[in-house]
Amino acid sequence: ALPNDPEGYAPTAGSDVVVVTSGMPRKPGMSREDLIGVNAKIVKSVVDQALKYSPNAYFIIISNPMDAMTFLTLKDTKLPRNRILGQGGMLDSSRFRYFLAQALTKAGYPATPADVDGMVIGGHGDTTMIPLVSKATVNGVPVSQFASKKKLDEAVANTMVGGATLTKLIGTSAWYAPGAAASMMVESILHDQKKIVPCCCYLEGEYGQNDICIGVPAVIGRKGIEKIVKLDLTKEEAAKFEASAAAVRKTNQVLHEIKAL
Repeated sequence: ALPNDPEGYAPTAGSDVVVVTSGMPRKPGMSREDLIGVNAKIVKSVVDQALKYSPNAYFIIISNPMDAMTFLTLKDTKLPRNRILGQGGMLDSSRFRYFLAQALTKAGYPATPADVDGMVIGGHGDTTMIPLVSKATVNGVPVSQFASKKKLDEAVANTMVGGATLTKLIGTSAWYAPGAAASMMVESILHDQKKIVPCCCYLEGEYGQNDICIGVPAVIGRKGIEKIVKLDLTKEEAAKFEASAAAVRKTNQVLHEIKAL
């Protein structure tokens, strides 16, 4: 580190995309929300330093609790919403596809995650994420044609505790799958791929929500979040999204209570 750069951020100067993973990792028995007090200070410091050297960068937030940390980043930097993304939906969706493939295979229709298309929206939490079974397909065919509701419900339940399951197995937060998901988001920005990616976005009326960062599908390209995609949710999914948003807001309120905002 240099005298005028005590934190050592100078080598990041001119970055197009900054991926923020800094923070205390999740330990067995901890929820993502348990990390908010410590990680709010860390994320705020990291983002402020990175932005000083890369004023035009797009930020992808991975630090937990991710929805709250994305909200904090947007409010703290006052950057336009297209430049602040949270990575949770891509990771949760990859787990969803894995468990759906397992369910289909057990039902007598062998499938791999590559055969399955499935998306998770809502908050990035064990009780707030919403795996969308109604939109899930295998090679273009609805998964409900191959597996029973019981098997699909099991896939949903396993997806929702996927992070906690891995944390218990390895003793800390996962790293490979989150890294792979973040890499795909970075590539979509840098190469202007305009992929539809489930990610944490700041909403301004979409899905009936305002002033909140939460997981929804979005077109990701060279301008970051280029368009938020509106899905036709079932009545049950819409109700779950409302409940998820309420839970995310409750966590965001802690940011005010600890004076992070």
